[in-house]
Amino acid sequence: MSTAAKERDYYFDNAKFILIFLVVFGHFISPIKGQNEWLYTIYNFIYTFHMPAFILIGGFFTKGVWRDGYLPKIFKKVLIPYLVFQLVYSLFYYDLYGKSEVKLDFFSPHWTLWFLLSLVFWNILLKIFVKIKYPLVLAIGIGVAVGYIHEIGTYLSLLRTFVFFPVFLLGHLLEKRDFKKILKPSAKAAAAAFLIVLFITYHFIFPNGTKEWLLASSSYSEILGYNDWYGGLIRLAMYGVMFAATFSFLALLPRRKMFFTEFGERTLYIYLLHGFVLKYLFTTDLFASIEENGAYVMLLFLAVIVTLFLASKPVIALTQPFIELRWSKLKRMLKPKPSQPQESES
Repeated sequence: MSTAAKERDYYFDNAKFILIFLVVFGHFISPIKGQNEWLYTIYNFIYTFHMPAFILIGGFFTKGVWRDGYLPKIFKKVLIPYLVFQLVYSLFYYDLYGKSEVKLDFFSPHWTLWFLLSLVFWNILLKIFVKIKYPLVLAIGIGVAVGYIHEIGTYLSLLRTFVFFPVFLLGHLLEKRDFKKILKPSAKAAAAAFLIVLFITYHFIFPNGTKEWLLASSSYSEILGYNDWYGGLIRLAMYGVMFAATFSFLALLPRRKMFFTEFGERTLYIYLLHGFVLKYLFTTDLFASIEENGAYVMLLFLAVIVTLFLASKPVIALTQPFIELRWSKLKRMLKPKPSQPQESES
């Protein structure tokens, strides 16, 4: 493999790990973001690009969409973990919150599991849209239009599926040379400037009005009330900001191998498992204590610790049977190492 190819591989692994850390960090911020203006700004800022960038990269690695067995492979890799963790979350909530009964509903994804369900639909939609002329324009049009349908809600994660599908589709349409362009020094300078302006804009101009637009889980009428006719225009504007922020973020990432690069292959584990840690911590006094003492920097340290812990080899080995339906890593970990032959004494 050439050096350039290695760098590109390192680049995407770096991107995926940094993004999954931002997902975890964003969820740590979430319960107390409303109590601090800077926290709310950071929350809005990272939510503008962290999931879109994840989705874009996911779409980029779908070049084999026409290969035989592509969709069955996606179903096995994504849909089965969704079903397993939807069940596990139902049992977890029953125990954690002392619910009177286990509520099992495979059509309304628990918390972070919407991404898995949408990922299945995005791959199905991809096989249809790549046959259409101007697919990205059509996908954006649908993403704008679905916001007017009040009933769609979170059922099967359909609203988020259609809103974020243009990002996934764009990722599929991009080539490696397109990423090389944004990694040029001139592009990096423009990217850094845009992100700084975006952060300042969120803090001083739109401190509280963008969260629902970024989450993309509510219809226009839920966000704006009855006067929702201009919701589509706001969604179009948000697409522009989202795409600009996503490419700006990607332009600033390192291409060389970092200490965390190898963890970029384990993002699915971190994504699926961190919810259990966070949901448990939400039931404790941790966040109230952090807020009371103004120790908000602890949120950053905790996010780092949780992310690295869930990316560790023991955690991966123990949870692989639930996520990949395999236990090769556990077998490898438990396999006794061959003893070293002892030298005979002379």
